[in-house]
Amino acid sequence: MKRTALMTLLLALAVIAVGLSACQPTATPDTNRNGAVANTNAANETIDTAAIEAELTRIEKDFPRVLKEQDAQAVDRVEADDIVIIYPDGEVGSKSLDVNDIKTGALSADLWEVTDVKVKVLDKDAAFVTGRSIVTGGKAKTLDGKTIDVSGQYRFIDTFARRNGEWKLVASISTPVKRPPVAAPASPSPKSSPKAAVSPIGKPSNATTKPTP
Repeated sequence: MKRTALMTLLLALAVIAVGLSACQPTATPDTNRNGAVANTNAANETIDTAAIEAELTRIEKDFPRVLKEQDAQAVDRVEADDIVIIYPDGEVGSKSLDVNDIKTGALSADLWEVTDVKVKVLDKDAAFVTGRSIVTGGKAKTLDGKTIDVSGQYRFIDTFARRNGEWKLVASISTPVKRPPVAAPASPSPKSSPKAAVSPIGKPSNATTKPTP
């Protein structure tokens, strides 16, 4: 009899325990906390700005060499396959056109300078570069076989993205720089005193005519 009562008591305790367990709220992941931790980690992520600036400046400054040596492989390596290019005349370009222009010498110049290079780092995988190109004796062959003079100055902005650990040029646009206005002539210097004037005997012969400006 005692044994039956004891078994009944244990069974009752087990049922109570199961009931209490079912009433406990289910633990849910603290998504807010996890999001805050992720944001903190992202904010604390170290970006080597100096290294990015140095690498992208090197790429931009290397273009005169690429052009001179017709290094099409360098263009193929730096430009993304899906690059968006806007040429100075408003035409839309592509990677294949750029590679072909360098490979065949369709684009050439006596001197191509890249100056005023400034890099703006957005994050560890994105940045854009602004600068100026000064082209002397520039020639470009059009698709219809004509050769046009592309000498002058251009402002450009290049957008880079790091893909698979390599910086790729994903967008580029350049525009001609208008010639600066002609400087105003300097005010005439005051005439010297007659006493200080050189004797007419000392004037050179005017047989030699100055060239027309």
